[in-house]
Amino acid sequence: MRVGQRLAGSLAGIIGVVTLFVLWAVVAVAGFPPDPGTGFTPVPPPWTVLSEMAAAGPSAFWDGVLRETLMEASVGFLWGNLIALLLASLVLLVPWLEPVIMQIAVTTYCLPVVAVGGISIVVLGGAEQPGDPSKTSIFLAALMVFFTTVVGAVLGFKSADRASLDVVRVYGGSVWTQLVKVRLVAAVPAILNALQIAVPTAILGAVLGEYLGSTDRGVGRTLIVLQGKPDPERLWAVFLVCALVALAGYLLLGLVARLVTPWVAGRAG
Repeated sequence: MRVGQRLAGSLAGIIGVVTLFVLWAVVAVAGFPPDPGTGFTPVPPPWTVLSEMAAAGPSAFWDGVLRETLMEASVGFLWGNLIALLLASLVLLVPWLEPVIMQIAVTTYCLPVVAVGGISIVVLGGAEQPGDPSKTSIFLAALMVFFTTVVGAVLGFKSADRASLDVVRVYGGSVWTQLVKVRLVAAVPAILNALQIAVPTAILGAVLGEYLGSTDRGVGRTLIVLQGKPDPERLWAVFLVCALVALAGYLLLGLVARLVTPWVAGRAG
């Protein structure tokens, strides 16, 4: 039964991807035909973009494009989630801080990222040298993952079984013991789900920081350069590569969640 459910889920994902590419091809061919005598179109069909990716090779998208962006996204992902998890744990140790921490999380979610990015460039600056990670991009990546991880962790901690918490309390366990022995175990699925969502948002935050001019390399800078050139195939290729990398990170965290928390799927641990 569960094997059939997995196959159905995989088949649904494949159908979704194929449908997306078919819609892309239809829109490109029917809605944006090439200009007469030039062959230029702002929305090239997927086979043209894929051939551009194959011709350029992996190194063309890694050196000076993905490498810097992924470095910034990784550092921002680490710091943003670490701070979020520490504050979520603090909510359980000091309950009266919950409204304050949740308000901070909601505020970070509601802030206009473009405005925050402009201020961050003035306050933090960008890359000190070519090839160095941008401080602004790291900050924006951390900012964009903060809200989901705080909310997911707090809800996960609060989902702990009351009977198990009472057992720890009866045997003289402290609030810290409850957090480590019971609440953390109960919160692992929610935390991993939040981290899974944080992967593409961290990449988006890093790209936005680069797009605002905090560095001379990376995906954001590459998109700015390509916008001024009649090269839509490469522009869409960069976009597609970024989407595939974000999807790969999302699926990888999903696989980790399935392996770490087998009880969620009803499998033996």
